[in-house]
Amino acid sequence: MAQPDWNGNTTLQGHGYFKLRYLVLASPILFFAFYACKVIYRIYFHPLSSYPGPKLAAATRLWYIYKLYCGELPQTIAALHREYGSVLRVAPDELTYTSSESWKDIYGFRSGKPEMAKESPFYKVPTNNPSIITAERNRHGHFRKLMSRGFSDSALREQEPIIQNFVTLLMKRLRERSNRGEAVNMVSWFNFITFDIIGDLAFGEPFGCLRDSGYHPWVKLIPESVKFIAMATAANYYPTMFKLLPLIVPKSTLQKYTAHSQMTKEMALRRKESKLDRADFVSNLMKPESGITDQELIGNTETLIVAGSETTASLLSAVTYLLCQNPASMRKAVAEVRSSFTDLSEITFTNINRLEYTLACLNEAFRLIPPAQAGLPRVVPKGGDIIDGRFVPEGTNVSIFQRAANTTPANFKRPMEYIPERWLGDSEFVDDDRAAMQPFVIGPRNCLGKNLAYVEMRVILARLLWEFDLKLCDGMEDWDQAKVYLVMDKRPLMVKLSSVR
Repeated sequence: MAQPDWNGNTTLQGHGYFKLRYLVLASPILFFAFYACKVIYRIYFHPLSSYPGPKLAAATRLWYIYKLYCGELPQTIAALHREYGSVLRVAPDELTYTSSESWKDIYGFRSGKPEMAKESPFYKVPTNNPSIITAERNRHGHFRKLMSRGFSDSALREQEPIIQNFVTLLMKRLRERSNRGEAVNMVSWFNFITFDIIGDLAFGEPFGCLRDSGYHPWVKLIPESVKFIAMATAANYYPTMFKLLPLIVPKSTLQKYTAHSQMTKEMALRRKESKLDRADFVSNLMKPESGITDQELIGNTETLIVAGSETTASLLSAVTYLLCQNPASMRKAVAEVRSSFTDLSEITFTNINRLEYTLACLNEAFRLIPPAQAGLPRVVPKGGDIIDGRFVPEGTNVSIFQRAANTTPANFKRPMEYIPERWLGDSEFVDDDRAAMQPFVIGPRNCLGKNLAYVEMRVILARLLWEFDLKLCDGMEDWDQAKVYLVMDKRPLMVKLSSVR
């Protein structure tokens, strides 16, 4: 017969009680023991354990997520590459690279092999609206074929009058403020013109930013929307964290993203219903025979507008800041522009090709403050592959952060200095690996809008230097030290303009 224990339970009941209590106490110990073993495996025995990098990054992706959430990931990875070299382990299953060879291995056309897939959680967007950026290989090819007409050389020639009209309006607005002695926030004005241009070329009408000298409501929501997408990208790696996202991100950021998504949907569908008879960036997506769903139309519309404007505005802001911070380079750029033309009507898409130093200024700005700073991960295919001369096992995420590749001493001499001459054959920089800088990426998924972006930037910068002297206002010296959420979270760039015409 079972005897009662000191609590009055029978011996069998007491045994059950102690077993339950033991399990309750042991569970967290077992969990932490399991996780400790997992961490030890990842750091010391994982197939990627021989790659250099912070031990915390090798142990858990939470390090990567935290840096991304704080807007510090590209800056941190660039600093670590300068410390560790051309390849870096930034998560248990992810490597980042900086060499020109790795650009070809990861993103380039691969002879006899398909492109490396975009299977990473990085590309899972909250709205589930597929776009040319997030689509799998076959769908991406279909999107690209439909959109390429709007970015051809012939289309660019047709678009010149539209773009030039917006540039003229920008100069008019800047001169109005210059005549009143006002400092201007060049970040805002570059946003105004690039969004107006892309709005006209994609929707047949501008956003009215230059007309109204202010942000269209949809445009105003973009910075917070990009910030939310960055945070959602981080959370995608942990499903539970993604579900808790509304509790993690600031309420105002979530509200602005939601409003932005709704406005994007309305704008895309309104453009579809308008039956506008004009060949533009999205006209081929509207045709019934295109096979494009409404969700794909919305996703591609948003991608076109944000990628086609925000990045261009960022680079124009960067080159303005860097030229103002480097007076010798500014003097050379101004002298080139003002000696090349006798009238502003001569500043055409064709004639700006003669401005070699101005182009070098833009390229050097691309190098130091790239507009697209996120690594764009690919997944190593089954069987593994060779990247930068070394075998990498299948399933590994691999990427290149442009800031890291552009500022490592292995690729560029005096990497942290703004020196446009390095792009003009200066003998001091003959060993620079220019192919390590790829602001528009390479391979089958390179940026469709490269030519448009370059002519926009070159003509806007040329007109700006032709018509004004520029000087940074006090307090702008560290403008480039901003947080980065996929793209740079730009602060106001206050500049004093003096009209010279």
